[in-house]
Amino acid sequence: MSNKKFHKRRMFMVYKPSWNSLRTHITPKWFQDAKFGIYTHWGVYSVPACGPNGTWYPYNMYREGTPQYEYHLKTYGHPSKFGYKDFIPMFKAEKFNPDEWAELVKEDGAQFAGPVGERHDGVS
Repeated sequence: MSNKKFHKRRMFMVYKPSWNSLRTHITPKWFQDAKFGIYTHWGVYSVPACGPNGTWYPYNMYREGTPQYEYHLKTYGHPSKFGYKDFIPMFKAEKFNPDEWAELVKEDGAQFAGPVGERHDGVS
């Protein structure tokens, strides 16, 4: 199937919550043949970068008694005044170098790479 047909058909596919429906999903051959890929998780939660698992910052910053809550309180103030949404404009990725990332992916032997579309923080 040509790429043009693949993209056009995929735009209009509707899937139901069943295995039979999901089996109708067309997966490109290059993806089926790939043995190793890398997905990156990088987003707004990296702005405060607090704790051993910073990706859970948006959840834990609102939970009294957690290290993230205490850090947030001391650094930014009460979460009701400075919430997770206030980090969004601070995420600028100024030092992001896509060529450097692409070279790392290539050196590691990955056949594909990309960002996760949306994390559990709801920010795409």
